[in-house]
Amino acid sequence: MQLKINNHEDVVFEWIPYDQFDDIKETSKNNLVTVYSAVWKDGPTKCSKYYGCHIDNIGNINCRYSSRYSYERVALKCLHNSENSIDFLINEAKKYSTKYGPSPILYGISQNPNTNDYILVQNDLMNLVNCLSGNEIVDDFIQEMQLKINDYNDIIFEWIPYNQFNNIKEIGKGGFTTVYSAKWKDGLLEYDKVKEIYERNPDRVIALKCLHNSQNISNEFLNKVKEYSINRSSNILNIYGISQNPDTKEYIIVLKYAKKGNLNDWINKNYEYFDWQAKLSVLDNIICGLKEIHRKNMVHHDFHTGNILFLSNIKDFNMNYISISDTGLYGEVGNKDEMNIYGVMPYVAPEVLKGKLYTQAADIYSFGMIMYFVATGQQPFYNCAHDHHLTLDICKGIRPEIYEPEAPSCYINLMKKCWDSDPNNRPNIFEVNDLITSFYKSSGVDFYIVENEEIEMQFKKAEEYRKANFSSIKNYQAAIHSQAIYTSRLLNPFTKDLNNLIK
Repeated sequence: MQLKINNHEDVVFEWIPYDQFDDIKETSKNNLVTVYSAVWKDGPTKCSKYYGCHIDNIGNINCRYSSRYSYERVALKCLHNSENSIDFLINEAKKYSTKYGPSPILYGISQNPNTNDYILVQNDLMNLVNCLSGNEIVDDFIQEMQLKINDYNDIIFEWIPYNQFNNIKEIGKGGFTTVYSAKWKDGLLEYDKVKEIYERNPDRVIALKCLHNSQNISNEFLNKVKEYSINRSSNILNIYGISQNPDTKEYIIVLKYAKKGNLNDWINKNYEYFDWQAKLSVLDNIICGLKEIHRKNMVHHDFHTGNILFLSNIKDFNMNYISISDTGLYGEVGNKDEMNIYGVMPYVAPEVLKGKLYTQAADIYSFGMIMYFVATGQQPFYNCAHDHHLTLDICKGIRPEIYEPEAPSCYINLMKKCWDSDPNNRPNIFEVNDLITSFYKSSGVDFYIVENEEIEMQFKKAEEYRKANFSSIKNYQAAIHSQAIYTSRLLNPFTKDLNNLIK
């Protein structure tokens, strides 16, 4: 660990005698570890300039221009039954940063003389967060999320006890989850750049996504949860932590609260004011989020209007007013059957309905359907039952109808390319992004020079049509079929023998 040191900002990793610790208090524990808060008498070594160090033995570091920060509060992570598990100790130690910064830092190793258990000595940040749930799988996941932190603006992911929540209200329910709004009493841990310390922002309104039947949560499912973002500037919905309902034992994902609702609800409430500049701004935000997913060589798997959330009003012109939720988080917790197809039927690509693997091209198909909804204010296939007849129609190439001047021809052409029956004919995320950006810049937005006058004219005509046809959205809302379902569910009952029927 000491050989990793290459500049004065690196941690001087060392052996720390146990008698160096005072005021030791247990803060949390599970079957593998117990975490204590303590005061380190001598404190960590910090170098103003690092010229190299001579190591006489593991406890004796001679470093020029160095000083110790005495009586520093630290966290002691005691590894149970580790006296004969040196490899485990070393592997745990290697996970941590050796640089001063926002992420969990490892100052060194110690050993309890009474139990002979080894101890990882960490910075005080680990005393400020709740990192142990009592479930080893969940605790490993929390540690992994915390080790992803690389900026002071990143979210400190943590275990959040259920009694931290009050004013809990149900705001939505899907096939596999129930979503609540709530107040988090202590609130999120945030870095104050002036004070140079982490402080909590109490009584923050958050969203609780309760995972049905998740009592036996698995690593496979938690790997999907990782795709939520701890980066505040991301177009992927921010995740704050994980909790558990003490009555049902179901696990809960604690998320940023989208106060303006999902895309479907927002458009239904604001369609009268949803002009073409706003439509393109929304699509530009959405495609930025999807591009973030595809750049990581990932797929969303369940991309539809219910998973696109408004954090603020469009008029605020905050480029991050939309977040994508449920990235990779589809289906039932614990169900590992790869043959199961989940989603909102009109948004699922035909090849997926036929049993093929979900790919990035399938996300592009879903984006084409989102383009249709944004243009018309109508959900695709709103006027028919979402059953085996619709799956057959989709696989035969039937698509929602839309014509000029309801939408510009350039827009319709892109939308139809996105929902092409052959995934190889669909544009990739970067091609879609370039075209949506080009449309936006040519739509008459004040702070852009028009790039294409013909496209500008197409959008002007579409805007005139929109203003003249406000009443159509009300007629649509009254005509939605009773068996048109726009929440994610298992679709296999409607795809049996589909390939035989298409032939």
